[in-house]
Amino acid sequence: MQNELPTLAGDKATIRRVRAEDVEGFLALEGDPEIHEMFGGSRDTYRPMTRSVAEGIVKRLSDHPFAWGIEHASKVIGEVRLDRVDMQDRRASFAVGILDPKYLGRGIGTEAMRLALGFAFERIKLHRISVRVLAHNHRAIRAYRKCGFAVEGQERESAWVNDRWHDDLIMGLLDREFR
Repeated sequence: MQNELPTLAGDKATIRRVRAEDVEGFLALEGDPEIHEMFGGSRDTYRPMTRSVAEGIVKRLSDHPFAWGIEHASKVIGEVRLDRVDMQDRRASFAVGILDPKYLGRGIGTEAMRLALGFAFERIKLHRISVRVLAHNHRAIRAYRKCGFAVEGQERESAWVNDRWHDDLIMGLLDREFR
């Protein structure tokens, strides 16, 4: 399926398989400690983007059967993935990330999510997609809600970030709820 993963385009974002030249694109991203924290990292584990890290991102996404790079204005700015795809139960988990703060709050991530979710529900006929998100990551929660995700539960003190415990919200989306 890896080579069959389509490029999908919207008005603000295109999601596509990563290419070798995307190393330069990821390397050009500013990165941001706050974004790192919203993904569950701590300030003391944040590292600026290096060539080695960018190469690792491209390799990881290239090797993943359901991962796209998010492109905006001809630049790669993040990633979106369907993880743990289970065709028996027709479900997967979901991950999305815009890696440069100047592209946040512009609807790019929401559009990239809608493109990937449309593929998941319409093309490979998944029934359910779930996501875990830090309970204080309000920007991500708003974007997930815009796509139809609902909070299904909360795991108390499940993420250790910046020397303290944080809760995770578990959100889910069924095929009939996708909008």
